[in-house]
Amino acid sequence: MNWYPQALPAATAVACGLLIGIERGWKLRKERSGTRVAGVRTFTLLGLFGGLAGLIATQRHDVLAAILLIPAVTILVIGYARRTGEDREDSTTPIAALVTLALGFLSGTGLPGLAIAGAALVTFVLALRVELHRFIEKMDEADVKALARYAVIAAAVLPFLPNGHYGPLGAWNPQRLWLVVVLVTGFSFFGYVANRIFGERHGTIATALIGGAYSSTAVTQSLAQRLGSEKQAGAEPAGIALATAVMYLRIPVLIAVLATRVLPPILALIVPASIVAWAAGFWLYRKAPKAVAPTPPGNPIALLPALGFVAFVAVAAVIAAWAQGRFGQSGIAVLLLIIGTMDVDVAIVTLGSLAPEAISPLLAAMAISGTAIANMAVKIGITLVYARRKGLSAAVAMVSSTLVLAAGIAVAFTQL
Repeated sequence: MNWYPQALPAATAVACGLLIGIERGWKLRKERSGTRVAGVRTFTLLGLFGGLAGLIATQRHDVLAAILLIPAVTILVIGYARRTGEDREDSTTPIAALVTLALGFLSGTGLPGLAIAGAALVTFVLALRVELHRFIEKMDEADVKALARYAVIAAAVLPFLPNGHYGPLGAWNPQRLWLVVVLVTGFSFFGYVANRIFGERHGTIATALIGGAYSSTAVTQSLAQRLGSEKQAGAEPAGIALATAVMYLRIPVLIAVLATRVLPPILALIVPASIVAWAAGFWLYRKAPKAVAPTPPGNPIALLPALGFVAFVAVAAVIAAWAQGRFGQSGIAVLLLIIGTMDVDVAIVTLGSLAPEAISPLLAAMAISGTAIANMAVKIGITLVYARRKGLSAAVAMVSSTLVLAAGIAVAFTQL
């Protein structure tokens, strides 16, 4: 008899129980002996019990498997109900015990990989109790609403959208359009969350670096306004320079996800400018005094802006499809440049929706790099308007990287 198909699910079920049991055992290690309903051994046995019930169910004995599971669940419920009533123990451990039983059953029914992955995630969540509570304490009402909005954007809409070509010129793929919204707003949201966690504790530079990941323009405006209102410059010029340097990282990341074929030429253009931007930012950082972090830019997640973004992307996709047939790749390059002056992300998304033969990777990279120059020009203007002479050092840093990028575009133009 081949015993391996039965041994692997059973062993995985034991591993699930042991993994969760070790975490729970360590958490409850200070309780008096004999007062715990379940420890490492009990959790391990729960995993094995669930695995055996799952194996029985796979042999078409569903009723017998249920007969075995019901008493186990009943014992857990009675045992923990008594503990919860007497000692006011929270419900985390009994829920973890039920999840262990379920994961063991899942492994026994032939899904050991999914079961052990679930056990790892459960252990991870249980072990992060203190960190999760600290994170929740840092949140305010606006953050909770933003999280709810992003959950709707990412999970409640995407699975129900069709995957196909619709609309004028077949330019709209609803699922892909909304996936872009999920990616771009997710990039912004998690940058905002990181800023809320680390920015206030580590000052202006952390705010600039993390905030620049989701809106370098917003960070530039915030720091420039603060710089203009202070009597003496602090770390703000370095923060502005580093926030714009982060933009040079954001572009290739989005290109890698949405338009992979353009990644090599965009890196050839962006990397030299990025090196200059980071070097200038680091130089200003070395000269800057320590400063308290400014208020991070506002929360970037809202449903109406997300809908506006996808509408902008949809219109750009139709125009790009029309320009492809009417003007060829030169017209598309000009279109990408025009779109990018309003929103670099939309230009990258539009590029990703085009067929590979619509525009050469080098020309596309030049167009996207041109949008970066336009964006840098806006930030240089913001810095000089709000910070005036105090922002000259930051403006010089941005101009330096912009000139390097422009020189790279000029060299690339000779290769067309």
